Amino acid sequence: MRRDHWKSRNDALDPATDYVEISRNVVMHEFPWDMNQALSFALFRTYAVPGIGRLLYETGQFTEAVQKRYDDTALLLEPPTRVGFEHPEAKAAIRRINAMHRAYDIPNDEFRYVLSTFVVVPKRWMDDYGKRPFTANEIEASVQYYRVLGRHMNIKDVPETYAGFEELMDSYEAEHFAYDEGARQVADSTLALMQTFYAKPLQKPAGLFARALMDQPLRDAFRYDAPPLAVQSLSRAALKARGVALRAFPARRRPKLIEDISWIRSYPDGYDVEQLGTFPVPGVKGCPVRHEDPVERVSGP
Repeated sequence: MRRDHWKSRNDALDPATDYVEISRNVVMHEFPWDMNQALSFALFRTYAVPGIGRLLYETGQFTEAVQKRYDDTALLLEPPTRVGFEHPEAKAAIRRINAMHRAYDIPNDEFRYVLSTFVVVPKRWMDDYGKRPFTANEIEASVQYYRVLGRHMNIKDVPETYAGFEELMDSYEAEHFAYDEGARQVADSTLALMQTFYAKPLQKPAGLFARALMDQPLRDAFRYDAPPLAVQSLSRAALKARGVALRAFPARRRPKLIEDISWIRSYPDGYDVEQLGTFPVPGVKGCPVRHEDPVERVSGP
């Protein structure tokens, strides 16, 4: 199989109608590790919005059951990519996602922002660290895929273009990134979990590595100290070198599924998609961030 097999395949497809297949090829064949990393950082960015980060803290799931919540998020987001939106498994996964969200008073603008991170962050990651950037077809397929997911989640006013998603994400972060103690605890818990994905001697460096890859507005929102510039440069250079090295590897034949990733640990004997995710938490009746709550703003990107 040629090294450029999946790129050629995706460029031969129509992103307006074949967006699921293109997305599947990107996620499961061409860039499985990179997409997992990029989407993890995309979710990490959402914690820096107090309305999101504090609600996640209030549920307790991201601090007291973070491994399960990390696994459930990945497992619920995968079915539409793997089998398409009309498949019963994908429909069941989306029903669970919607049921979780309906338990809380989450504003539409937060849903739109989260959706934008799933489109923009992976594209920027590939620009910086991938073995190649996304093609125009792959970018358009991502836009169409998440517009359809947005419709299934009843999200209003979803952007129609990549430029629209990019403007939404950047402007929303510039306005809303702010420090919140609960959100910081969610970020700390997630960062601690990510460190366990590596052997013990590498866990502390892995945490430093993750913070080195964060942009300054994101670190400011969590009040994380910036690693030394040399560490930031070396971390980014190492990822760039990895991307260059991967250009020599053959195309992946077998799809890399979420359940194949060693980091997903909660269900060694299988799982029921209808039981994934969180259920309503007593005492958390809605988004705990009220308009009158003072929050400390940080500069945008």
